Amino acid sequence: MGIVTRSYISRKPTEIMRLIVTTFIGVVFGFCVGVSFPTLSITKLNLPSSLLPSIDLSYIGDKYTGRYAWSYMKNNSRSSSVDQVSNDTSKIWVPSNPRGAERLPPGIVEAESDFYLRRLWGKPSEDLTFKPNYLVTFTVGYDQKDNIDAAVKKFSGNFTILLFHYDGRTTEWDEFEWSKQAIHVSVCKQTKWWYAKRFLHPDIVAPYDYIFIWDEDLGVEHFNAEEYLKLVRKHGLEISQPGLEPKRELTWQMTKRRGDREVHKETEEKPGWCSDPHLPPCAAFVEIMAPVFSRDAWRCVWHMIQNDLVHGWGLDFALRKCVEPAHEKIGVVDAQWIDHQGVPSLGNQGESQTGKAPWQGVRERCRKEWTMFQGRLANAENAYYKSMGINTSDSTPH
Repeated sequence: MGIVTRSYISRKPTEIMRLIVTTFIGVVFGFCVGVSFPTLSITKLNLPSSLLPSIDLSYIGDKYTGRYAWSYMKNNSRSSSVDQVSNDTSKIWVPSNPRGAERLPPGIVEAESDFYLRRLWGKPSEDLTFKPNYLVTFTVGYDQKDNIDAAVKKFSGNFTILLFHYDGRTTEWDEFEWSKQAIHVSVCKQTKWWYAKRFLHPDIVAPYDYIFIWDEDLGVEHFNAEEYLKLVRKHGLEISQPGLEPKRELTWQMTKRRGDREVHKETEEKPGWCSDPHLPPCAAFVEIMAPVFSRDAWRCVWHMIQNDLVHGWGLDFALRKCVEPAHEKIGVVDAQWIDHQGVPSLGNQGESQTGKAPWQGVRERCRKEWTMFQGRLANAENAYYKSMGINTSDSTPH
C-alpha cells in the first residue's frame, strides 16, 4: 500500500501542470479564432438557404473596419439574388440585359418601342404595311389648330405625327383627317420639354431617324420636311433647325436665314458675345423653338433635360455637349426656312400672381430655370473633372 500511495502522489503534480498548459493553450486558440472571425465571409460558405428559413439575420460589422461581413434579409437583396442564380445553372441571369430584365432570356427582351398604331385583330406581323422613318411633335392648344394643320401638311406620310395638348382639348382635332392617325397626349398646362422628358424616351423613339420637336406658332410656307432632311444628311448635321425669316427682330444672328447658301454653321454676333468662334452663340447653336435631332443626338440630349426644369431655357447653349465636333454637326438649314410668329399662347396658361400678368410669371420662371440649368451643368462638369484629378482652372470652355 505504501508503494501505491507514493506513486499516486508523485504523478499528481504532473497531471495538474498538464491541465494548466492545456487550458492556457485552449484560451489562446479561442482568442485567436475570436479575433479573426469578423474577416470570415459567411457567404463564401455557400450554406443552403434551407438552413436559414425566412429569418431576419444580420452579422454585425467589424467595429475596426466598419465593413459588414454578411447580411441576410428575407426579402432577398439584388446581390444575394445574383449569388443564388450564379450557383444555380438552371436559373437565367444575363447581366448584359437591361436593368431589371436580367432573369429573362435575351431572345424575349424588347428594350425599345415606338408610336406605330396597331390593329386589335389579325396577325401582329401583318399590322404594319409601312413604318414611318421620322417623328414630328407639336405642343399645341386648339386655338392654333389652323396653323398646325398647315404645318402637318408639310410633313409627308413618312412621319409619325404626335401632338402634345396643353389645353386638354383633343377630340375637336378630329375635324382634320390626319388627326385620326396621329398620336395625342393630353396633360394640361405643360410645356413641350415636360412632355419630351416623359414621352420621348430614346428607347421609345429609337425607330425614327430624326425627331422634330416643334412649337405651335411656326409659319411653314417655305418649308418642306423631306427636302429639309436631304440637306441635313448632305451637310452632316446631327442637330439642326430651319433658318428663321427675319420679318421681326431676332435674338440670335445664328438662326437668321441666309439667302445665299443651303446651310450655315457659324456667324458673327455682337461684340463680346462669343468667347470662341466655335462656341455658342456664334457656332454649335440652334434655338429650342424648332430643333431637329438625329436619333443618336437625341439619346444624349434627352438625358441632359432636367426633370424639373420644364421650359428648356439654356438647353440651346448646351446641345453642343452631345455631338463632336459640335461646330460642324450643328447648323441652320437656310434653303428650307420658317417664320416664328411669336404667339404667346402657352404663356397665357400661367397664373396671375402679385398683380402680374400670367405670361410675366411664366417668363420669370424661364429665366430662373436658365440660371439653374447653367449652375447644375457647371457643377456636374467640375465634379467630374475633380474626380478624375483634372485641373480645369486654366483650360478653355468645354
